[in-house]
This record gives sequence, C-alpha cells and structure tokens, in this order.
Amino acid sequence: MVDKEKKSKRKLKKDDITIVDTNVSKKAVVATALGNAMEWFDFGIYSYLAVTIGKVFFPETTGILQLVYSFATFAVAFIVRPLGGMFFGMLGDKLGRKKILTITLVLMSLSTLSMGLIPGYATIGALAPILLLLARLIQGFSTGGEYSGAMTFIAESSPDKKRGFFSSGLEVGTLVGYIAGSAVVTILNYLLGPEKMLDWGWRIPFFIAAPMGLIGLYLRNHLEETPVFEAMNEEKHKENEKGLIKKVFVYHWRQLLKGVVLVLFFNVVNYMLLSYMPSYLNVVLGYGETKGLLFILIIMFIMIPIVLLMGYLSDRIGNKSIVMGGLIGLILLSIPSFNMIRSGSNLLVFLGLMILAILLSTFEATMPSMLPSLFFTEVRYVALAITFNISVSLFGGTTPLVMSWLIKITENQMVPAYYIMAACLIGIVTMFFVKDTTGKALRGSAPAVEEKQEIAEILEDPGEALWWKEEKINIDEKVAESENEK
Repeated sequence: MVDKEKKSKRKLKKDDITIVDTNVSKKAVVATALGNAMEWFDFGIYSYLAVTIGKVFFPETTGILQLVYSFATFAVAFIVRPLGGMFFGMLGDKLGRKKILTITLVLMSLSTLSMGLIPGYATIGALAPILLLLARLIQGFSTGGEYSGAMTFIAESSPDKKRGFFSSGLEVGTLVGYIAGSAVVTILNYLLGPEKMLDWGWRIPFFIAAPMGLIGLYLRNHLEETPVFEAMNEEKHKENEKGLIKKVFVYHWRQLLKGVVLVLFFNVVNYMLLSYMPSYLNVVLGYGETKGLLFILIIMFIMIPIVLLMGYLSDRIGNKSIVMGGLIGLILLSIPSFNMIRSGSNLLVFLGLMILAILLSTFEATMPSMLPSLFFTEVRYVALAITFNISVSLFGGTTPLVMSWLIKITENQMVPAYYIMAACLIGIVTMFFVKDTTGKALRGSAPAVEEKQEIAEILEDPGEALWWKEEKINIDEKVAESENEK
C-alpha cells in the first residue's frame, strides 16, 4: 500500500527542479521537426498526387470513384498506426525517446522511397496496388510511433513556461513537409506536363525521401535523451517493465478519452485543409490541378509564422483559451469559408482557405504541448501513441476518403464544412473537462525552468509545482491495491 499521506507531504527541493538549456531545446525542436517533416512530406506528396496515383494504380475506375480508391489506400495505412504506436510507445517508455525516434525515421524513409519504385498497373497488373498498399502499411506502422514520440521529446526537453512555443515548432515541421511535398509536385506538374507526370514524373517526389531521411537521422543521432526521462530512470520506476498498456487503459482511461477528442477535431481540420483540399478543388470544384496546389502552397507558407505566434501566445494567455477560440471560430466561419472557396473567384477562394488556415493554426500551435501534458512520464510515450493513433486512424486519416464518399452519395459540396463543424462541437464540450496546463510541470515530474532565479520563485509556492504529484499518488495507490488483491 502506498503511503499517500507521507508522499503528499514531501517537499519540493532545489535539486528536484530541472534547469533546461534552451539551446538544447532548440536543437531538439529542429531534429524532431525535420523527422516530422519527413512524415508529412510523404503524406503531402501522396495527397497532392492522389489523382495521378489513382490513374497509375486504379486505371479501371474513373472520376471521383478513382479518387476514392486512391484515398482508400491512403487511409488503410492508418489501420496499423495504433499497432505501431503501442509497439514503439512501449519501447520508447522503456528504452528512451531518442532511440525509438531514430528507428521510426529510418522506416519512414525506406517505405516512402519504395513507393516510388513500384511498377504501375499497366506493367504488373493487380500486384501494383497490392505493393502500394504494403508500402503504405509499413509507413503507417512506423509513423505510429513518430509523431507521438516527437511531441513527447519536445515537451520533455522544454522549460515549462516556454513549452507552447517550442512545441509549436513541431508543427512547423509538418507545414515544411507539406510545403516541400506540394512544391515538388507543383513544379513537376509545371515542368513536365500531365503526360510525363503520369508516365514517370510522379515517382520523383518519393525518391527525395532518402536524402531527407539521412539528414534527419544525422540530427537525431546527435540529440541527448530528455531530462525528464533520465530523471525517471534514476528513480528506477518498475512500472516500465511490465503491464504498461494495461496500466494506461485501467488507470488513465479518462485522459485517453480526452486526448482522443482533442486529436479528433485537430486532425479532421488538419487533413481536410492540407490533405483533402487540393483534390476537392480539382475534382469536386473543377479548378485546375496546378491552381489548387499553388493555393495550398501559399497558405502553408503564411501559416508558419502564425503557428509560432499562436504558440508564443499560448504560453501567455493559456493553450486552452487559444484552442477554444479556434473551435468557436470554425463553427461560425466554416460555412462562409466554403462558400468563398466554391465561388470561383481567385480572391474569395484564397480568403476562404486563409480563414480555415488561421483557425487550424490555433490547434497546430497548442496540441503538441497540450497532449503530452495529459499523461505521466512513465506512460507518456505509449499513452500518447495510443491516444493519437487511434483517433487519427478513425477520424483524421479517413477524412479525405469519407469526404470523397459523402460528396459522391449526397452530391453536396458543402459536406466538408458540416463535418468540421460537427467535430468542433464535440471538441467544445470536451474542452470543459481539460485542465489548462500552461506553464505548469508535466504530470508526475518536477518543474523545468530556463533560469536559476526561477527556482526560488517555485520553492516559495511548491503547491502549484507539485499539483500533478497528488494525482500520481492516487494512481499509485490504486495500482498497489490491485496488486494486493491478487
């Protein structure tokens, strides 16, 4: 039985507080963001080449149905993401964040490269889409441990008062990956034209994965393990050795449910704008393929400083306030935005996309810091991997496929707006049960500061710094009671 009273009275000591070198934090942001860019570069080029991939691998279908098949292959990879998340998440909580992030990066690079090497349907028939599906499954399995690990790494490597800003850098990696993917496809479409692009040009973006992976691998190999994980190892938590997943579902299920909804509305909007929108503009609205890609490319460039600004503001006014602003904004402005996008006017189309992009930025800036703060250090990687990947698999990665299907059966071009609004309504309800973690220590960990003088301020008010500890004691007590009953 855990002596709850004794532990709750333990005073915070000076040596408990971690002083974080912000130069190390910046290095962690760059290395993880580049790996994240690798992940989203693959997603980006697949999304922007969805129409071409449909023609290469599913030539027996046409129109929107061909797009449905192409996005179905994209979505199937998300089925294995939770499995990859649990596998790499457990290893990350046992062996360390750095090692696992290096492994996932190598697997992502190889699977993306292999997609560019697969012969088309005209060459090997039905084997072509099967090989494409296999490559996507490997990609999905490896990415299951990538993004959750990257969020964990940055959150644990940042000072508490700047966690929002540093973590927002991870989503800059997402945007850079998308920008690189869309830029490469746009330039190739312009230089090669439709025929050469369909013949062999579509393969080039996939080949770029190899050098990107090597750069990311070099940077990650030169990272230090997170101070939070090292502190946990020094305390020799035996929970890491067995029953980790069971513990997450039994004792952290409330946080899991909250995290699933947070990821739901974040990724529905994210995949809607960055993955599905180029195909929506081209196939559904009939805009030129290059025109649609160019619009999204410009939007993503503009989003980079907005995401960093939102991350900076989240450290000052609270990440919960930023998220709520984004949710309310999307509920009110989704329909007007899509009416602008459908107008046919270049200016109105751009303004409609820009409204959605600004509101999406509120999530991209806050989620990488908010999600890791839901869980304790000894289960953070695996719990976050389970939460993120289950939700992404069910709601995020399926968004392009669901939108293509719903528009086909309803013949209503406004379906994407209604889908976003529904997701955000669910999000608003959930946010009432989410605590604001801005500037506070990660759960189960001592505070992390940037300057020595901050230590004295924390020691004067240790109750605030240790508020996560009280909940940890309750969980430890439940675990001990469960083991005693056995």
